[in-house]
Amino acid sequence: MLIFTVLTLVSLMLYLFYKTKQIRCQRPAEKAWLAGKCAVALGSFVAFFGLNLFFVLNSTVSMIVGIVFLAIGAASAWNGIRQYKYFLPLAIEEAEKL
Repeated sequence: MLIFTVLTLVSLMLYLFYKTKQIRCQRPAEKAWLAGKCAVALGSFVAFFGLNLFFVLNSTVSMIVGIVFLAIGAASAWNGIRQYKYFLPLAIEEAEKL
């Protein structure tokens, strides 16, 4: 479906954007906070790719691969959200010290 393709591409672009910001950042807490954003974007990319496999290809193998991608993507996004929430106050504190 077209919606999952668009969401996959948007997630990939967000991942590249946040990864570039993370590489350029010098502060450690902000770098970890941006890594959490990267993990959410990458997890959503993998999950949307797995969802797209459900609707584009109708074979048993694509269903199994789609389920695996969806599970891995959801776990990565969930871990990224946890990392984002943990490092957000630390990044704010670090930014206020400057």
